[in-house]
Amino acid sequence: MNELAPATGSRKNRLRVGRGASAGQGKTAGRGVKGQRARKGGYHKVGFEGGQMPLQRRLPKVGFRSAMKATRAEVRLSELAKVEGTVIDLAALKAAGVVSVHAQVAKVVLSGAITRAVTLKGVAATKGALAAIEAAGGKVEAAAAKVEAAADKAPAGKKAK
Repeated sequence: MNELAPATGSRKNRLRVGRGASAGQGKTAGRGVKGQRARKGGYHKVGFEGGQMPLQRRLPKVGFRSAMKATRAEVRLSELAKVEGTVIDLAALKAAGVVSVHAQVAKVVLSGAITRAVTLKGVAATKGALAAIEAAGGKVEAAAAKVEAAADKAPAGKKAK
């Protein structure tokens, strides 16, 4: 253990600048001559291009991040098997860790399969998921009211889906 040492040439000594001409980095200490970069504490902020319009401001803004995304959750049909009990609501989905604790609205989508009969309360379901749940002997409650409410809110002249 006492004889361990790094390989030859793998560790270089720190360069001591501004210690005379014979040291190799004397006088200007590798900073060049004059100018903002030569001064102590003299350098610009990140992205600053000397007054020219910076790249991040020249490029157009792209994309959109929805603030509602954090409060919405999508549940696969196969994930309903992780939830204990026959009645599944938002609280049961959160307790089972299927949806985020921040979720306010959840919707079951047709992905995977369901083998047992369950009752969805206050959780929406797509047409395909609804058919699969009913085929397994289950039912969906209170989701139909939300679909009808959404149809009422649809703008005039457009069909509600």
